[in-house]
Amino acid sequence: MGLMGNLVNNADIHDNDLWIIESQSKNINSINSIDQRSVQEIASLSGIERAVPVVLSNAQATFLDGKTAAVTLVGAAAPEFIMGPIQSRIDSGSIQNLLQPISVSAEYFNERTWETSLYLNKPIEINGKSAKVSVITKNAQAFGASYMYTSLENARYFGNIPNDKVSLIIARLKPNQNKEQIMQVINHNFSQLKAWDAKKLRSSTVKEILISSNMGMSFGTLVVFAMISGFFIIGLTLYSSALDRIKDYGTLKAIGAKNRFVNRLIVAQAFLYASIGYIIAMFMIYGFKFGVAQSGLNINVSLPFALFLLLVTMIISIGGSLFAVRKISKLEPASVF
Repeated sequence: MGLMGNLVNNADIHDNDLWIIESQSKNINSINSIDQRSVQEIASLSGIERAVPVVLSNAQATFLDGKTAAVTLVGAAAPEFIMGPIQSRIDSGSIQNLLQPISVSAEYFNERTWETSLYLNKPIEINGKSAKVSVITKNAQAFGASYMYTSLENARYFGNIPNDKVSLIIARLKPNQNKEQIMQVINHNFSQLKAWDAKKLRSSTVKEILISSNMGMSFGTLVVFAMISGFFIIGLTLYSSALDRIKDYGTLKAIGAKNRFVNRLIVAQAFLYASIGYIIAMFMIYGFKFGVAQSGLNINVSLPFALFLLLVTMIISIGGSLFAVRKISKLEPASVF
């Protein structure tokens, strides 16, 4: 999911930026071109400080050893390179190197995928035209294709994009402007365009890809089945454990233990199972996280997400223990002797 929205993640996003694309798309990775004149029209609106055109183009990169790769060229005006890559995702070289003619970036982790070596100033071809790798990015991969960042002019040149077309427009607002209000003005006056907050566009992109590819349904179904399975496995385990010790529970009730006390014993056992299982699972998750990091897959296990997993684990475990609680609650002490 992180790779699906990496076009936004790699950009230098400001809170007062609007990303403007054609109105039909909700996926930043799949957008139609718009008229270059829209850049000047957006820039002329009250409250807009400037509007920057961005060009995205599919291309084929060819390496000296004959290997080829499908890439997506990301071109933005120099020297700001508002589409990135941001400094934290540059492994070697400088973003200012992209000012040089026929210069592009390449992703460090694509070296293994492409089965070729990547280094600064490596000569390559893009759509049959000479180019060179001037920047090596890291963790700036794309979902499906591979990003190659370059200047606006280079992206047009390599991607054969006409000068009267752009892919998206990034509009920077003047200070103290109402972002939502300007978005409404753009959406109302330009029926062929739609203004987005960058973070919302990233979320929309992930959602659209998950729905259109059925990945969301596949993973969602898997998670639901895992939760249902876990619920009944824990329930049956504790139920079987309660049956094995039914004389002990009957003895406790016979000597005066109330149902509440006995039920707490079962719930405490379920809580202990959940806690131990959660700790083991988190060690495995973090082990997997650090293991795949070397291949370029970044898994974000945030504190809220970890707490959410803990909550779900407790609900499944304690909920499953209710099978045993119900059995012991109805137990008559005399029936076990």
